[in-house]
Amino acid sequence: MSPTAQPPGASGAGPGSVARLLPTDPSSIAGYRLLGRLGAGGMGVVYLGRTETGELAAVKVTHTDRDDADFRARFRREVTAARRVTSPWAVPVTAADPDAPEPWLATAFVPGPSLAEAVAAHGPLPTRSVRVLGVALAAALAAVHRAGLVHRDVKPGNVLLAVDGPRLIDFGIARTTEETALTATDMVVGTPGFLAPEQAEARGAEIGPPSDVFALGCLLAYAVTGRLPFGRGAVDALLYRTVHDEPDLTGIDGALAAVLGECLAKAPGRRPTADEVAARLAEDTPGAGADWLPPDVVRIIAERSARMLALPDIEPTRIGETAEPTPRGRRAFLLASGGAVLAAGGGGVALWAGRRGGDESTTGAPRGRRWIIGVQADLTGPQRHIGIEQERGARLAVEAFNDRVGNAFTLELKTADDAGNTTRASAAARSLTGDRDVLAVLGSTGDYTTESALPVYDEALLPLMSDSAGLNTLTTGQNRVFTRACPTHAVAALQLSYVLQMYYRHLKRASARPGLLQDRTDDNYAWQYIAMTNHALRVNYGHRTHPRVVPASVRSYDTVIGEMVDAGIDSYVHGGGPRSAAKAAIALKARGFTGLTIAGQHVLSPEFLKLAGDAAEGWLIGAPVAEPTRVATAKGFVAAYRKKFGTGPGFYAGESFDCVNMMIEEVVKGARGGRRPARQDLGTALRQKSYQGVMGSYQFQPKGDLKGLGTYLFKVDKGRFSYVNAAPTDDPGRLGKA
Repeated sequence: MSPTAQPPGASGAGPGSVARLLPTDPSSIAGYRLLGRLGAGGMGVVYLGRTETGELAAVKVTHTDRDDADFRARFRREVTAARRVTSPWAVPVTAADPDAPEPWLATAFVPGPSLAEAVAAHGPLPTRSVRVLGVALAAALAAVHRAGLVHRDVKPGNVLLAVDGPRLIDFGIARTTEETALTATDMVVGTPGFLAPEQAEARGAEIGPPSDVFALGCLLAYAVTGRLPFGRGAVDALLYRTVHDEPDLTGIDGALAAVLGECLAKAPGRRPTADEVAARLAEDTPGAGADWLPPDVVRIIAERSARMLALPDIEPTRIGETAEPTPRGRRAFLLASGGAVLAAGGGGVALWAGRRGGDESTTGAPRGRRWIIGVQADLTGPQRHIGIEQERGARLAVEAFNDRVGNAFTLELKTADDAGNTTRASAAARSLTGDRDVLAVLGSTGDYTTESALPVYDEALLPLMSDSAGLNTLTTGQNRVFTRACPTHAVAALQLSYVLQMYYRHLKRASARPGLLQDRTDDNYAWQYIAMTNHALRVNYGHRTHPRVVPASVRSYDTVIGEMVDAGIDSYVHGGGPRSAAKAAIALKARGFTGLTIAGQHVLSPEFLKLAGDAAEGWLIGAPVAEPTRVATAKGFVAAYRKKFGTGPGFYAGESFDCVNMMIEEVVKGARGGRRPARQDLGTALRQKSYQGVMGSYQFQPKGDLKGLGTYLFKVDKGRFSYVNAAPTDDPGRLGKA
């Protein structure tokens, strides 16, 4: 890769490069401690900030001399535009104040370089990297367009690179399609070299989503060649060539060149949509979910991430001040003799002692009043083995509360079955939000049903808590109601990566060859697992991974597994659901593979055991649930479950019991003094909660994510999932098949 010059619009310190604060810079803004400068532009300065909880953010502050009404309106529009876009590939706005003396907004911080920096420093990207880049950016633009917006400034400087994919940034000149049509006829908006012909000629009425697609074509051509497709030089000459000349796509792979040629069509109506570009580039892209960036670029990301760890800490609490205890995180067990021993505390642990005779009365809500806790779950679909246990755990929590003496009100449980169907998920959510007596909801069971239902709950300000949905996108953007009582898939993947590293240490292997497979049938979940696992194994532990991606249409895994085994893999990590995991297990067994096999929570399913048969033996599964019978503080819960249902509790029942008890505690507080508990207040209170349940302890981050870890290991033994320990385990000798 040979160095090339930066394209227009890429000058200055790139994102992730932190410069010292100037003497004139403030030390903090709206609760963000400023750590350095990320850059300065036409609207102001972008700082690296840190919240009191330690989260990093890019804080954009406008120039102090630009406080006129028109400017504030433009700034407010930027905030509004960014908040309307929901995509894993667009950096979300986390906070903003357009009405502050110096208007500001904060976005999630991405420590990676911009695409402009990466190409300038290390030259063009490989074709496969550019195809992956194109899929993600096209998906981001599709989200922009679905929100009724046109970005209008898609360029390398507005794309940040991360190990799990790129991020589109800067909605400073984004407009609705209606506003774009009213742009002044003599105003060229955007960056020359990445403008569509209609932008170059300021034909406002024609500027729309196809203009962003043209810019994407220019960006991808630059990424793969290091050249601007319409050359360089004076702006007037560059704009003329954009309008009249054909793009220079020399040296670009034929299939990729064909897609870019369509994006760069002169007439907007002849260009594909962003969704169509994503679909075209996604075809036949090997390894797209994992090792997508060249090693030199990954090294930049790793170095910048490491530098973030060396930034100054938040000032320590001084003598005489009250310090918050360091959170132990989700279900922080003391592991002894292979079992979990947890000191008894309050919350759900004490609940059993308060039944029938305990003085736990509330004083306020009218006697005889009843409120409702909702459960949205998959009760009849592919994940019903989880959904049914979630409903049972919730029901036990409600019944335990109603059994207590002296309650001023009763609770009911209302269920909505979405059957694991994303189309039904929104309707199920509306059946709960439409009942004004429903105060909080547990759900949904699946990642994608939760993703579909969340906007409905957000609109109604109805608190939603899940113990099984781990997609990181659920807590990005302006999330107001969602709280997650389980780790994200990315956090779980990091834990499983460490488990695998401990396994290699146990075998005394300094160098290893882990195989990683992403199944596109379960694409977002699989991407998050495999991208993070690949990064950790390569960057943190120095292993040579062997990643592969399997399209959803593949019926047999014999070929891809055979290739991986022939390549010398000595362990296998599966990113996908139970059906694809069963295919992989059968293919691995047929090839005589004996290395460690690992998968995430979607494979903790009876369907995997049934389809894989004896090929499932020895598989290690990481999931956000513990075994209730192995938790000392869950004895009362286990006994109550057996009494009511005639069998022991399944996975997720105990965690759901804890989640609903958290809701109940806040409903009791909200009903004091005869008040009607307010949904929005309950949602805020849940995020601020520190709770000791029967399955362990829970604390949450401001955005609603669980603090700490929370992944547990199960090993398939004699056709069943046998509990191993909390991950990472301290006994790697128990993991292998030998």
